[in-house]
Amino acid sequence: MMFVMGRPATTPPCAAYATGSSLIAIPFRHRIPLWSPSWGHLPGEALGEGRRSSSCRALGGREGTTPMPVPVPRQRNVPVAETAPVGAGGGDLILLVIEDDPAGTFSVPGLLDAAGARVRIRTARNLTEAERLLTDDVHCVLVDLALPGRPQDDALGALKHVLRLAPRHAVLALTASGDTELAAEAVRLGAQDHLVREELDGRLLTRAVRYAVERKRADTAQVKLAESRLRAQENARLERGLLPTPLLEGSDLRFAARYRPGRSRALLGGDFYDTVRTPDGTVHAMIGDVCGHGPDEAALGVELRIAWRALTFAGLCGDDLLSTLQQVLEHERESDEIFATLCTVDISADGRRAGLCLAGHPSPLIARHGRAAQLLPYDDGGPALGLLPRARWPRRQVELGGSWSLMMYTDGLIEGRKGPDTKQRLGQDGMLAMINRQLSAGLDGESLLEAAVGEVRELNGGDLTDDVAVLLLSRDGARR
Repeated sequence: MMFVMGRPATTPPCAAYATGSSLIAIPFRHRIPLWSPSWGHLPGEALGEGRRSSSCRALGGREGTTPMPVPVPRQRNVPVAETAPVGAGGGDLILLVIEDDPAGTFSVPGLLDAAGARVRIRTARNLTEAERLLTDDVHCVLVDLALPGRPQDDALGALKHVLRLAPRHAVLALTASGDTELAAEAVRLGAQDHLVREELDGRLLTRAVRYAVERKRADTAQVKLAESRLRAQENARLERGLLPTPLLEGSDLRFAARYRPGRSRALLGGDFYDTVRTPDGTVHAMIGDVCGHGPDEAALGVELRIAWRALTFAGLCGDDLLSTLQQVLEHERESDEIFATLCTVDISADGRRAGLCLAGHPSPLIARHGRAAQLLPYDDGGPALGLLPRARWPRRQVELGGSWSLMMYTDGLIEGRKGPDTKQRLGQDGMLAMINRQLSAGLDGESLLEAAVGEVRELNGGDLTDDVAVLLLSRDGARR
């Protein structure tokens, strides 16, 4: 046998009125005014002792008993309509009704649905009172637009005010049966739905509130998704614009690069590179790595790259350039623990010689025509930028030859695993062996870099956690 508030199911159908933590069963033959001036109190306030008789009759109770007040819930940071599942497990719904009819004609016969969920009602006679009662635990706001003698503009003005007042809450509009144009305009302005006064009953109201809250939650999620997509597109455009464009006009060197940030869904990481040709015919190339993988490191990498390009065009190179870059890093970094590694190469106008500077960075790899690839000398490099205040970076002269390919890279290429079943790192020796196999297979330029990055990822058993940047400059001496 089913029970409702301790009564057998044979008890006549009843509505439910919530008072504090109690639930009073009320026969459906009594209509429940949401508010009436005869109560002599504001909604949510305790009834006075001298007025309890008429109030109790309105609630279907006995004269001489004092109804419990409806408490005003505490404010919370996030509206429950945005977070908690509506009516989950038969949970209550809280409805704020804004209804200023002095006759108190709006009433609902029942507020308990078949699933046992209750609609707790909080009423306000005007917008000022509604603002006080609109706390974060309110699920929905019902605005009565069908009051006698109210012009349509005034009704819609009240709705607009409520929509501004409660942008994160579901809103329902109540109209008369003949106000179809007013109802359509209310939905167009932003109400989740409209209800017709003459057709309203407890089940319809409960269902309308439930659907309105879910619809508002879906709309909010859609707006957040659209905003997230717009931000992602803006970030992508920004990051794409910050990636370098090599300036090699007039040079016979071929350029190729591959870049894979370690951050998910990012285009830019803490690795950076650039290549420019100065008016004297020298080709300057550099590659670097800011410690870390986040957006702050990416921004610092862009600053260092732009500073390097400006200083290079200003005529600095070698130790002077790196010392100035270290000053830039020290001024722009967020903490003294941030450092950056760097490798710079200055290739002479005839393409046969180069100056090499290393600041804590892996040495480039060179492959000469008819010979296996090998690493350039790296035993006398300097420290990473930002580690020592008065560091020096010696510049080593390197003979390149007639035909060659010079590959510069960041440590993300060599710090992946040798295979998915081992923790051993690939390292520079493993990278050399891999590049030599690919060169023997006839790969060069873009195809060589694509194969190298792809094989490193495959050996690692999945995506690399570190940023990877690889730059390749090639010269074919036979073409000169």
